[in-house]
Amino acid sequence: MTNTDTRDVGATVAQIQRLHRAGCEIVRVAVPNPEAVEALARIKKAVTVPIIADIHFDFRLALGALRAGADGLRINPGNIGDEEKVRRVAREARDRGVPIRIGVNSGSVEKDLLATYGGPTAEAMVESALRHMALLQECGLMDFKVSLKSSDVLTTVEAYRGLAVKSDVPLHLGVTEAGPGALGAVKSALGIGLLLAEGIGDTIRVSVTADPEEELPIAYGILRSLGIRHRGVDLICCPTCGRTEWNLMEVAQEAERRLRSVVTPIKVAVMGCAVNGPGEAREADVGIAGGRGHGILFKKGMLVEKLPQEKILERLLQEVQAMTGEAIL
Repeated sequence: MTNTDTRDVGATVAQIQRLHRAGCEIVRVAVPNPEAVEALARIKKAVTVPIIADIHFDFRLALGALRAGADGLRINPGNIGDEEKVRRVAREARDRGVPIRIGVNSGSVEKDLLATYGGPTAEAMVESALRHMALLQECGLMDFKVSLKSSDVLTTVEAYRGLAVKSDVPLHLGVTEAGPGALGAVKSALGIGLLLAEGIGDTIRVSVTADPEEELPIAYGILRSLGIRHRGVDLICCPTCGRTEWNLMEVAQEAERRLRSVVTPIKVAVMGCAVNGPGEAREADVGIAGGRGHGILFKKGMLVEKLPQEKILERLLQEVQAMTGEAIL
């Protein structure tokens, strides 16, 4: 999801294009006011990736987004108004052939369900989703998916499991408000990964408090680890130890940064010592292992070249570029 002001068309288009290059296949933009609706029409003309309009509180914004050419809507029927307003949005989406994501969040479950279940439990979230699904189906809209997000990983997982038992509706996975950096990555990987490993889920969004481009490596890391998608570099690095005699952490971080643009699936290793490194990373397509003042380049665990330490990273990047045919900055 973009974090620009949608009314700033130039900034929003630029961020969407960066996200698309990083591997994002669907981009969601906030549409909080009529000016954003007007901007959405211009944004749509400038990009090729599908654009989802994120709507809260005002059903008229949803209608406007549909007329502006949104490829999909994300609405939370619990806060968009009474049932008749939801029906108007559903009928317009149906007539235009535009899908809707029903976004059920633990923070906006209906008051009667909170009272019934004693809080925003997984059961309350599932019941909320079923209620909204029935309303859209009543309007003849069958093209929709559902998300059931909580900031609590176990509640999120339990809710998705509960709905998966009751319906075969497509599910959009995510842990909301997961937090910054490593915390957000861990919570997202656990919640999304557990469900995907069970065969639950159709689309995903990693949510971290950072530039949205930072979400893509985490998302693809989850998919790659589960063998669902194979895109980009699978970077294998040792955690360092007392035998490490070179600036491994600095080199690994720089390698990760510069290899982000690579799309071709490839395993790359950055290892701490030349003794055990190649063997420990035997399955890597290519890698480096450092020692005191020097390092080695290896392929499939076999040493192919010895290098001065100051040249080892650039030599690795050259090799990745040659193997993938992709330019590395």
